[in-house]
Amino acid sequence: MSDHANIRPLGGRLLTKPVIFFSFFALLCVIVIFKRLILGLEDVTNLNGGYPWGIWIGFDLLVGTGFACGGWALAWLVYVFNKGEYHPLVRPALLASLFGYALGGLSIMMDMGRWWNLPYFYIPGYFNANSVLFETAACMTVYILVLVMEFAPAMLERFGLKIPLRVLNKFLFAVIALGALLPTMHQSSMGSLFVSAGHKIHPLWQSWEFLPVFSLLGALIMGCSIVIFEGALVTAGLKQRVPDERPLMNRLTAFIQVLVGMFIILRLHAVNISHKWAYVFEGDIYSWLFIAELALIAWPVIFIKRIRKNGPLLFMAAVSLLVGAAMYRIDLSIVAYHPGDGYQYFPSIEEVLLSFGLVAIEIVAYILLIKLLPILPGAATTNRINEFNRAEQG
Repeated sequence: MSDHANIRPLGGRLLTKPVIFFSFFALLCVIVIFKRLILGLEDVTNLNGGYPWGIWIGFDLLVGTGFACGGWALAWLVYVFNKGEYHPLVRPALLASLFGYALGGLSIMMDMGRWWNLPYFYIPGYFNANSVLFETAACMTVYILVLVMEFAPAMLERFGLKIPLRVLNKFLFAVIALGALLPTMHQSSMGSLFVSAGHKIHPLWQSWEFLPVFSLLGALIMGCSIVIFEGALVTAGLKQRVPDERPLMNRLTAFIQVLVGMFIILRLHAVNISHKWAYVFEGDIYSWLFIAELALIAWPVIFIKRIRKNGPLLFMAAVSLLVGAAMYRIDLSIVAYHPGDGYQYFPSIEEVLLSFGLVAIEIVAYILLIKLLPILPGAATTNRINEFNRAEQG
C-alpha cells in the first residue's frame, strides 16, 4: 500500500539546542494547562460574555488545524489525483497533521468552561446533532484517529512488527479515503460556524454564502504551503542528510496557483454581489487588513515563474501564503468580530504562553520523531525525485 521501503530513521543526537530551547516553552505551556484546569478560565484568560472564544480558538484551532492540513492536501494529490511523485512527502506531512489536530483538540478542551463534561460528547444520548460545533468536533475526533492509523506504519516498521503492518495495509486504502473526506467536512463547517455570528462580524468578512468555501480553500492553501515550508526548513537544517525536494515543491505550486486563484476571485465576487466596495476603500484598519490578506496570498501567484527558479523565494512565498491565509481566519474570528455592548478582548499572557507552548510541543516532538522513526526520505528517494524531474523536462 505504501512505498516507504527506503525510508530510515534520521538518527543523531536528541538533545539539540532547538529541542532544549522549545522544551522550555513546552514546560511553561504544561504549567498553564494545569493552572487553567484547576483554577478555571477566569484565572488565565481575558474571555468574557461578548468574546466566548479567543486565540485558543482563533489561532490554536482555526489556524492550527489549517496548518495541519498538509497530510490532507497530499492525500488528495497522491491518492485521489494519482500524483505519485509526491509520495515521499506524505509521512512528514502526516506527522505534522497529527500533531496539529491533536493540539487543536487540546485547545478546544482548554476553552471549555466545564471541561470535565467532555466525556458526555461521546455518549449518543447527549448528542446535539443540530449544532455546527457537533459536526466539527465529531469529524475532528474521527480524523485524529484516522491520522493515527495512517501514521501507524511508521511505528510498526520501526519496531519490526511485520504481521500487524501487513494487516493494516490491507484496509489502509479505506482509512486514506476517510482521511480525504473528513477535513472537507469539518474545515467547511468552521466557516459555517461564523454565519451564526451575523452582523457581529464586519461586512468584509461576513459573506453568508461563501464562508464554508473560503474556509475550505484556505485550508487547502495552508496545507500545500506548509508542506513547502516544512520541507524547506528540514532540507536547510539537515543539508546532505535528506534529498533536495525542491523539484516536487515547484510542481506543488501549480496546485496552489489554482487554489489561490479561486479564493481571490470568489472573495472579490462576494464583495461585489453584496455591494461592499465602499468598505474596501474606506481606509480604516479593516480595509487595510482585507487588502493585506489578498496581497499576501496573491503575489506568489503573480510571480510564480520567478519563484520556481529561486529556492529562498519559494520559501518566502510559502510563508506569505501561510500568513495571508492565517490572517483571514484570525480576522474573521477575532479582529473583525464585534459583539457590541462595550465588550473588548485582548489575550492574557497565559493565553499567549499556552498558544506558543503548543507550537513548541509540536516542534520538539517533530524533531525527536524524525530522528527515531522512518519518516523522512533518504538518499534512495533522491534518485526517484530526480527521475520524475528528468521525465518532466523530457
